[in-house]
Amino acid sequence: MEIHNFVTIEDLSRDKILYLLDMAREFERHPNRELLKGKVVATLFFEPSTRTQLSFQTAANRLGARVIGFSDAKTSSTTKGETLKDTIMMVSNYADVIAMRHYIEGAAQYASEVAPVPIINAGDGAHMHPSQCLLDLYSIYKTQGTLDNLNIYLVGDLKYGRTVHSLITAMRHFNPTFHFIAPKELSMPQEYKLYCKNHGIKFQEHTAFNEKVIADADILYMTRVQKERFSDLMEYEKVKNVYILNRSMLGLAKDNMRILHPLPRVNEIAYDVDDDPHAYYIQQAKNGLFAREAIFCYCLGITMDEIRNDQTIIE
Repeated sequence: MEIHNFVTIEDLSRDKILYLLDMAREFERHPNRELLKGKVVATLFFEPSTRTQLSFQTAANRLGARVIGFSDAKTSSTTKGETLKDTIMMVSNYADVIAMRHYIEGAAQYASEVAPVPIINAGDGAHMHPSQCLLDLYSIYKTQGTLDNLNIYLVGDLKYGRTVHSLITAMRHFNPTFHFIAPKELSMPQEYKLYCKNHGIKFQEHTAFNEKVIADADILYMTRVQKERFSDLMEYEKVKNVYILNRSMLGLAKDNMRILHPLPRVNEIAYDVDDDPHAYYIQQAKNGLFAREAIFCYCLGITMDEIRNDQTIIE
């Protein structure tokens, strides 16, 4: 049984990504199983979360595992000065796998280097969010029928948005064309533009956001401006409502175009978009359950053959 960490999407080949998406599809067909019966999953959230935490917990429960952990670091011994290393080592005594969100970039990588059990990165600062990326890839694949040769428009907070950073690294295998739409204060960091150039990923940058700019999009990926990443609230106030998508902007959209958002949203998608056939962000969040079931099995060494031959399906 080969166990794995799931710290960054950059470690995964094209074949491994498609393998995990096939796993997610199997779990969408039959999400309730007992593949993890007898296992304990720890969810350690040093930073607030709704969808990520609940979908990890739900994925564990639907696979028959038990769940321990905390949703507020203030209830843990970190308030007494316990180091991350000691927290991880102690929790490893009790759990078979740890899903961890942390506000410090690189925390998940560090945890994976000291933990004797697999670590799943549930988001580390403004760096990476690989489990969100996998559900994004699954959502793109489901709505477009492919991951190849797509026009993907990333809108909003591209500076601090760990979801868009992860998506860029994952899509390097699939010949995308990215369009980065952001104010200069929140533009895509130079390191990711350099990453695109080094991996032959085509991209364009825009500051305008209107129906003509987005007319050629296959995927329109909206993000919120993340108040918690700003040290200067005046800067946040200046950019927080700079791009707002409303239904009137979708008149030129392609039929296949779908709107994604990692959520939560604030003001960047108007509520009149929710009933539009291009809107997909609520279904996208649901896909997180299936993607995270796949991640748990991958990390704990459960293979696709075992999933397909599973006799523990609960209807």
